[in-house]
Amino acid sequence: MTDAPLPEKQAVMFSSSLADAPLVREPVHAPVAHLVRGGIVEGIHYGSVVVLGADGEVQLQIGDIEAAFYPRSALKPVQAVAMVRAGLPLDGELLSLTAASHSGEDRHLAGARRILDLAGLAEEQLRNVPDMPFDPVVRDAWVREGRLPSRLAQNCSGKHAAMLYTCALNGWPLEDYLDPGHPLQQAIAEIVEDLTGQRIARVTVDGCGAPLFSISLHGLARATGRIAAVATGTPEARARDAVREHAEMASGSGRDVAALMRAVPGLLSKDGFEGVQVAALPDGRAVAVKIADGANRARVPVAAAALARAGVDPDLLTEFAGEPLLGGGEPVGSVRVVRALDPLPVTAGR
Repeated sequence: MTDAPLPEKQAVMFSSSLADAPLVREPVHAPVAHLVRGGIVEGIHYGSVVVLGADGEVQLQIGDIEAAFYPRSALKPVQAVAMVRAGLPLDGELLSLTAASHSGEDRHLAGARRILDLAGLAEEQLRNVPDMPFDPVVRDAWVREGRLPSRLAQNCSGKHAAMLYTCALNGWPLEDYLDPGHPLQQAIAEIVEDLTGQRIARVTVDGCGAPLFSISLHGLARATGRIAAVATGTPEARARDAVREHAEMASGSGRDVAALMRAVPGLLSKDGFEGVQVAALPDGRAVAVKIADGANRARVPVAAAALARAGVDPDLLTEFAGEPLLGGGEPVGSVRVVRALDPLPVTAGR
């Protein structure tokens, strides 16, 4: 590493005072989608949904939006903002990869290597869990070729490479960068609280090995709406623009979250394991979804319906209404969101 000065850090602080941490309790989820087969409700997906207006006020809530929960990878844009605030000089595709749950495609692995090269570091210094590529087609090709799990292939390798780069730039220790008490993780926790406007309730370990901060679904939507609406030239805007403009780098070819950002102009969106989805528009309107059973088949249509309820043209969202249920190879039903998520009628003069 050279002794070049760190980039100027332009911080946009949102919360002069923070709300208490959300309560750790069993969430009171509510029905958000029905599994309808042959005209009969065969199953019910429970969950929670929040829709925020451009002013940050709650426009719709279903279920429990204030209980503590783990946002999983849906928090990655916030983590990326924290690293940019700490001096991370990445932009474009590499900054998008910093906020990624990537598919393990060649470009994702090459990008993670590039971040490590910029930092003067090696793959062996990553501390994420070795894994096979997330995309099933790419993973099957690895198996056929006899390739083994690797840290670069694991879907969070971009974030981990960027974490190491941020540590190297600040002179922070590299070996224990995943320790919740490490200066990097303390800096990330501070920005999580700033953008969500609330104290962190609990800290645990995510699947990749990084600290995972518990907030509320409401707080997740608030943070993402703030990132989406902030002025150009800020760390928040750099992370936002990178993810929006390079959606496939933050996810992968054929991934629904990338397709959603392509379909809705200016949308910032991120998914997370266990049925989490967050999305925000340039004016700060935001939605966040948690499916109680973690089902992807409900996550996407519920998130799309929440966006329609937030004012997005439903015609832009038709491909996200959910895949049909098949019987004998023919469509016999579908996943249908609850009536509370129907778009509001457009009245004259509105």
